[in-house]
Amino acid sequence: MRMSHAPQHRRPDLFVSAKSRSAIPLPDCALVEDALVQASLDPAVRSLAFVPAAGVPAAPVGGGVILVERDDGRFWLDVEEARPRRTIDETRTMEGLACVGVRPITLTSEEILREPRFANSRQVWSYRDHPVGFAMRVRLLEIIDEEGPLRLGRLLTSIRSDRDPAPAVLALACADLLELDLVSRSLGPATMVRARSRR
Repeated sequence: MRMSHAPQHRRPDLFVSAKSRSAIPLPDCALVEDALVQASLDPAVRSLAFVPAAGVPAAPVGGGVILVERDDGRFWLDVEEARPRRTIDETRTMEGLACVGVRPITLTSEEILREPRFANSRQVWSYRDHPVGFAMRVRLLEIIDEEGPLRLGRLLTSIRSDRDPAPAVLALACADLLELDLVSRSLGPATMVRARSRR
């Protein structure tokens, strides 16, 4: 029995994440996809969603708004380099979102490309379709549950298997089942791994 991580044919104009119920249309700006990858791997982000223009008139991103629900509230993703020139009506729409408690997360290219998070996130995300056997998934989650947060190197040496468990750990992070510290240092043995918090 395997998790549903079999390689899939993906449309380059759609973003799919374990944190989104449906695919998110991507504008013609690679930075938006990188921002969504980072949000998908961010422990503070609970869910991602796309609200089409029909739901939000004069929406700013790709004919709609990308909503990001975090521990500290609801936001819409505002990547400066992907932001079109706004009319007065569009500016009023953004003000309307603020009135219902949805504020912008404004990101610049400098923030999205900041290391080590940028390279770490891309490396982890490259394993999102890696197949994880049921026994491997159960063992990894069991170790983390029993021993609490662990360094990646310690977790990997705890697994006795004829297969390298590292890709499975990265795939489980993409599946929103494990949390990795991708901000403090480059991905490696000292990276902290935690069980996904469901608060």
